Amino acid sequence: MIGSLLLRALIVIAGASIGFYLFPKVFETGEYRILGIIAGVSMAALALVLEFILRGVSTRKVFGAMIGLGMGITGAGLINLITGPLFLGDTGALLVWLSATVLILGYLGLIYGGRIGEEYWKVEKGSGSPDGTSVERNNKILDTSVIIDGRIADLCETGFLEGIFIIPQFILQELQHIADSSDSLKRARGRRGLDILHRVQNMADIVVKIVEDDFPNIKQVDSKIVALAKKLNAKVVTNDLNLNKVAGLQGVMVLNINELSNALKPVVLPGEGMRVFVLKEGKEAGQGVAYLDDGTMIVVDDARKFIGKNVDVIVTSVLQTTAGRMIFTRLREDSDRAEYPYARG
Repeated sequence: MIGSLLLRALIVIAGASIGFYLFPKVFETGEYRILGIIAGVSMAALALVLEFILRGVSTRKVFGAMIGLGMGITGAGLINLITGPLFLGDTGALLVWLSATVLILGYLGLIYGGRIGEEYWKVEKGSGSPDGTSVERNNKILDTSVIIDGRIADLCETGFLEGIFIIPQFILQELQHIADSSDSLKRARGRRGLDILHRVQNMADIVVKIVEDDFPNIKQVDSKIVALAKKLNAKVVTNDLNLNKVAGLQGVMVLNINELSNALKPVVLPGEGMRVFVLKEGKEAGQGVAYLDDGTMIVVDDARKFIGKNVDVIVTSVLQTTAGRMIFTRLREDSDRAEYPYARG
């Protein structure tokens, strides 16, 4: 922080010094030293303001803009070299013309250079396709379930997911249909999905492409997703267990957010102890059900009478499936007291 402030202070001092020494030489008089200092400090302040603004702009866009600015100024120099003789004898008109050409062409080069830099990166990521949907191993198709779920946005922000996210038009239509539902719960889910999609679209390292590809002969949305994934050689990102299975059977790689979440859950081994809050009755007689903070279900034998209370339990077994994880436990007995302090809870 201190180093950054010191560097900015040095830039302001350098600007003031340049103005102090440069202006008297340009105007051949020392009367403009104060004006030179003001101009130098102003230019340094402008540079610092631009640096602050450009913090939120991607590097590729800045790089393209700088190249465009250089080309614009170079073009203005060539034009001035050709047209300069037309203003001989009229210094004021020459200065106005020079300033106008540099300003206009420099600005156009800056703006369009930035745009070209952004689009060029997208084309490179899309392996040469203008819309970024050509065959590319980094293409990922998002289905409705994973968009509405919302965790996809958090994963993208952490950097674990990147590349090109493809949203078929039929998925957008499905989201819109859900968002316009008369059912308040469905309507809220649909609007949440659209908000999540907008959030992902605004991330710097993510390219979101809306594609018009459709398969009129296929009625089911899941089947259309699989067909599109095979066409683009893309991965499917989903939370839908059925789509996960269908895509896998047809050789399409699937990224299941639920599977990732399960893989990241702490490992619980039989014999370990924990303290849980029995929330409700289980399916079997006498069972109680509790939950971990991450939503993992814990089945406690003979705990029906403890509903609404905290109890100490011992893990007996763990059932892991693609749909989630279930932990089966029993109530801790007095004979377990010696072991329990060494178990994780």
